[in-house]
Amino acid sequence: MISRFGISFFLFLFFLFCIPHVGAAEQVLVVQIEDAITPASDDILADAIAFAEEGDYQALVITLNTPGGVVDATLDMMEQIANTDVPVIGYVYPEGTKAWSAGTLLLISTDVAAMAPFTVIGSAQPVTMTPSGSEPINDSKIVNALVAMAQENARKYGRNETAAGQFITENLNLNPEKALEYGVIEYIASDLNDLLEQVDGQEVKGRELKTSEADIVFYEPSLRLSFMNIISDPIISSLLLLLGVYALILGLSHPGFGGEIFGIIAISLGLIGTGFDVNIASIFLILVGVALIILEFQSPGFGVFGIAGLVCIVAGSILLAPTDFPRNYTPAEFQQTIILSVVAPTIVIGIFLLFVLYKIAVVRHSKPKFGELVGDIAVADDPFVPGEFGYVRHKSEIWKARSEDTIEKGDKVEIMGKDGTVLIVKKIDEKYGLSEK
Repeated sequence: MISRFGISFFLFLFFLFCIPHVGAAEQVLVVQIEDAITPASDDILADAIAFAEEGDYQALVITLNTPGGVVDATLDMMEQIANTDVPVIGYVYPEGTKAWSAGTLLLISTDVAAMAPFTVIGSAQPVTMTPSGSEPINDSKIVNALVAMAQENARKYGRNETAAGQFITENLNLNPEKALEYGVIEYIASDLNDLLEQVDGQEVKGRELKTSEADIVFYEPSLRLSFMNIISDPIISSLLLLLGVYALILGLSHPGFGGEIFGIIAISLGLIGTGFDVNIASIFLILVGVALIILEFQSPGFGVFGIAGLVCIVAGSILLAPTDFPRNYTPAEFQQTIILSVVAPTIVIGIFLLFVLYKIAVVRHSKPKFGELVGDIAVADDPFVPGEFGYVRHKSEIWKARSEDTIEKGDKVEIMGKDGTVLIVKKIDEKYGLSEK
């Protein structure tokens, strides 16, 4: 006689082997390339590709919303796409965005290229910034190299080679409909789900894509890569360098407040963000400007050194902004935005420093008012002994002082006179309210 347990076990085995096995849902990994392509972008893509390879994802989708960026990083990303076994889909997304210059070259280097409605690609002619504005680069060596690279990638994926060259030689811009008509892209998709439905069943890199109902997983870079991505933005890295310069000026002019330490940290982060590829002339001009401003703070004058220093720093900041080809491959409009974003804060800080220098000049050339302080009471800000200098606080102002008495912090002192810019003080007898004789 068969027990209940035996019947249950038999039924369990029956259902286990007879019911079709439902496997885990397929997955697609999405990595977002937004804003400028920076030295951190290639590291982020490399990490995402490794993640996709280890997780056996059906495909890696790169969503592009970029004005362009660093050439070396772009070339490295193109090599990564070519070398991985994971199918890579380039997708200009979301609606109303763009993938210009380096972004266009990156799109036509993917295994599958797609665009969302109302997006734009193109404007890939290299330009350089000049004092009078921007000028296109017509050097045949540079232009022909870029054209050959773009056309070879287009040919590899069966795309329009002529249009690929015209992106560079004629600043061709295409919307999704024209890009599809000209054979530059394969799909127009309203969103990621629509894109995955359309590419389902296509054979890419020797495998058939199963993306119709695949789960969409968004790649999240590590904290280190996220931080690198922030500081490698051309605007952020340039501002960090300039902020560090001004912090050094204030720190060296008024030591003890940590400005110089903050300046060194900011400059270091800015250099890391730019990939250490910084214009030598800009650094020289900024260093000269720093020296002149410090000289203005330390020596009497009429602000000539300070004004000259500010001019040097502003000029250096213009050269510092990473815009020129071949380092940064971006349209002229974006390059101008970078310069404006870097120079505008420099001018604002410069005006503030000019105001400070003006106040210093007024103090230097005004009639000394130390006599008005004689007889007033001050409080010792730190202890000091005869023969050494200390600091006292008088009406919220800190003054350098010396005394023939031993002064403890918090002691009340009477201002007896002055020696240059140093107050001569006498300790007050707290018991009688009189200075010690």
